[in-house]
Formats: sequence, C-alpha cells, structure tokens
Amino acid sequence: MKLEFTVQTRIQKSVAEVFDAVYDPKKLSGYFTTGGASAPLDAGTTVEWAFADNPGDDILKFPVTVKKVVPNELIEFVWEGAKNLHTSVVMQFEAVEDDTIVRITEIGWRETQDDLNSSYLNCFGWGQMLCCLKAFAEYEINLRTGAYKGLYKASEHHGTKAAPSK
Repeated sequence: MKLEFTVQTRIQKSVAEVFDAVYDPKKLSGYFTTGGASAPLDAGTTVEWAFADNPGDDILKFPVTVKKVVPNELIEFVWEGAKNLHTSVVMQFEAVEDDTIVRITEIGWRETQDDLNSSYLNCFGWGQMLCCLKAFAEYEINLRTGAYKGLYKASEHHGTKAAPSK
C-alpha cells in the first residue's frame, strides 16, 4: 500500500495571483505560516516555515527544501511530514478560464500506523491550507486565526522542535 493523498480546490483568481500567494513569504504568512516564512519558494533553497498558532506548542519551525518551481504551474518541496521522516509535496496550479485549480499531493510515508495517522493529519492540514488560501486570495481574510485553539498538539505528530518562547 502506498500512502499518499491529493487535495484540491478552485480559486476565483488568476493563476499568477494564486501562485504568488503561495510563493511570496509575506502573503503566505498572511493566511498559513502564522509564525512567518523566511524567504520565497525558489528552487534549490531551504526556507523556514513557522507556525505560531499550534495549541500546546510554542512556535513550530519547519525547514522546507524546495526542489522545483515552475512559475504559475508547480512548486515541489520536501519537509518533515511525520516524525523523523521527510515527505514530498507537489503543488500544482492550473488556469481554468479566469480561475485557478490548486492541487496538493503529499507522498512518502512509511507503511506504519503512526505514519498513516500523520498522513491523515497532513491531509486535513493541506485541505485547511487550501480553504485559507481561497479566503485570502479572494477576500483578503485570514481563516486560520483561532482555528486550531485546543484541537491538538502539533509537536506530537512532528519531530520538529518548537522555538523558544520570547
């Protein structure tokens, strides 16, 4: 059994606008990486995504190693998708009329119950990311605010260390 998933949504904005909302660290931090994104998603770089809204955790920081970028079409990267495991994420952007379909696929888990559980959590997370991206791109709203309060402790599912509190 190969553990993988794909989530998708249609966003009522041009592919250039939607792609930029993921690529640009300032925009990405406006709806997803609530603790910041260190740099644009350029191929061959490693950027840091930080999440400041995880209940029971300080700011969690994830290194994201960007493998391939095709402007307005594709972003591929690897990151810690589960404890002590790097998974591959492919984001595809497809122009359809004046809108954009975004598909996110994540692969690479081990065939264990813990990794299956992590894949479910990530599938949920990427689905939420797409909802937040849609709200941000179409209406400049941050849906993530308060969304995860009291739901789970993210550090239990990822080996990534929380940053010290300031």
